[in-house]
Amino acid sequence: MLRTAALFTLALLAAACGESRFGTVTSGPEGFDTHAYWYDTGSAVVVFDAGFTPDIAREIVSAVEAETDSPITHVVLTHPNPDKFNGAPVFQALGAQVVASRATAEAIPGVWAYKRAYFVDFAGVFTDETWPAEATVDRTFEGRLRLELDGGVVELVELENAGVSSTQTVAWIEEHNALVVGDLVHHRAHAWLEGGIVDGMPQPDLDGWRAALVELEAFEGATVYGGRGAPANVGVAVEAQAAYLDSLEGIVEGYVAGLDAAGRESLLANEAHHWDALTERAAAAHPEYALAYMITYGVYGLAMQVASR
Repeated sequence: MLRTAALFTLALLAAACGESRFGTVTSGPEGFDTHAYWYDTGSAVVVFDAGFTPDIAREIVSAVEAETDSPITHVVLTHPNPDKFNGAPVFQALGAQVVASRATAEAIPGVWAYKRAYFVDFAGVFTDETWPAEATVDRTFEGRLRLELDGGVVELVELENAGVSSTQTVAWIEEHNALVVGDLVHHRAHAWLEGGIVDGMPQPDLDGWRAALVELEAFEGATVYGGRGAPANVGVAVEAQAAYLDSLEGIVEGYVAGLDAAGRESLLANEAHHWDALTERAAAAHPEYALAYMITYGVYGLAMQVASR
């Protein structure tokens, strides 16, 4: 059973430009070690990604409120995964506006239903009563949105290529040189390789992910803040993430190629020993990377795709 009382670490990443601040709150493993970032203009706060459960969302709120008296006025969802959107109703109850691309808003119902089936019906770690209610979005946009705050601005950009999910938004906060990219980057941490949930099925797209990383290079000199892992210069982050994807694709392809017909059949039947074996290989190839359990939970999408070719 996932713990409902999250253990959080809070770190201030920058304190500059007068009263303006940029910080992060990180969940424990019960929230998939996910970073939620916040930008305080000195008058208003925007939070980037809402957490996996209402309890985690409330911990994010408490952490922010411990650092500033500015109200939380907006929550931006970077992409349609439940560790980003499940906590949204908590912020809406405070009067905050949930903002996402139209594509993200349209994807949420299908992803929510797919994940509910896993966590409730298959894994049994939630019940129908404890699984978070489906999130809704208050304001949508297509392409770009200049999000005007009291005392500051956030530029939202919907990338042309998706990465870890079926659609991806990044947020640029110029005064802090900060580029918030969701799970598009896991710097020095293992990545979620399930793919976006489209028409009820996981659809990994590593080529699209690589292309999305190239789009980040337009923000020359920025510091990238990903959904997990450490912040890094955009050039360093893009190069490392692309190399990681190449490595993991090779590991998965090599593993699947070594299976006989019965082994491939059992992989496609979602037998867990395959995910354990792939986790061991990924951890051995990248011993300096944290959060190997991300492979255990997420690699099935990529592995099944490869095995189905």
